[in-house]
Formats: sequence, C-alpha cells, structure tokens
Amino acid sequence: MDRRHFGLGAVAALGLSACGSQDSKFRRYYGPAVTSVVINKGARKMYLLNNEKVLKEYKVDLGFAPAGHKQFEGDGKTPEGTYLIDRRNPNSAFHLSLGISYPNARDVAYAQAMGKKPGGEIFIHGQPNLLRDRKKAKKQPDWTAGCIAVRNEEIEEIYAMVRDGTVITLRA
Repeated sequence: MDRRHFGLGAVAALGLSACGSQDSKFRRYYGPAVTSVVINKGARKMYLLNNEKVLKEYKVDLGFAPAGHKQFEGDGKTPEGTYLIDRRNPNSAFHLSLGISYPNARDVAYAQAMGKKPGGEIFIHGQPNLLRDRKKAKKQPDWTAGCIAVRNEEIEEIYAMVRDGTVITLRA
C-alpha cells in the first residue's frame, strides 16, 4: 500500500470515528420499568419508581407561582393530582420533553365554570434551547410557566426511562 492510499484510509477512519463519538440526546435504558413518576412540589423533587422502589431522584424547577393546583392558563402554577405521560417531543424548545395529560375533564370543567381557560401544554422538560432563555432561567428557581424542568442530561435519562402511559402524581 502506498503512502497516499494509507493517508486517505487513515483520514477516512478518523472521520468515521468522529461521527460515531458525537453525543446524542437519545439514550437507551435497559433497567427495571418505570411504573410511576412522583413529583413532590414542596421538596422540588421528582422520583421515578418501579412499583415502590425509587430508581432515580431529581431536583426540579416548577412554574413561577408553584403553590397550589394549576387552575387557569397563565397562572404560573404546576398542576397537582394524577395524570399520565401522554406524549413526547424530541424537537421541543426545551431540549427534550415529556407531555403530561393536564388538563383532565375536572380541570376543564372548573376553568369553564370560572369563565377561563384551563391552560395546557404541561411537560417535564430540559433547559431552553435558546441561549438567552437559558441564561434567564438560570437566574431564578421556578422559572417555567407551569412545567417541571430538569437539567438537559437528566431529561435525556428520563426521556429514555419513562414510557408513554406512565402514571404521574404531582403532590403539594
């Protein structure tokens, strides 16, 4: 093999290895199934459980007015109660996100009775993708509009571990 062919082969091998070494936001999980997610709003903690066993624990940020149950669009509260993880967004404005089935029929009925909208689009998500929004979020705890926020590395793990249809309980 002459030097030119060797050099081209070495460059190609390095290029391919560099492509394979890039970190992906999509991880794989092979451990015990996450059977439920519990958010303790007061402690600012999220727990991923397999039956009664805590598999993982995370510190979370909540809505900008976290005390009490979300009732209306724009109130800055994070919901309380039992819901489901009902969707996932790999192209979220917040790195990755898992949707929560808020509002339920009771939430909608209450808001309508008060002449308001219940709001929606509640997610567990990572940090904002836009640098200016990420800097703003770092300046204060409880910076979301009602969602549950974790660090980007953590949402990657959560996204891999939690399946659609998993029960999520949000407690005061």
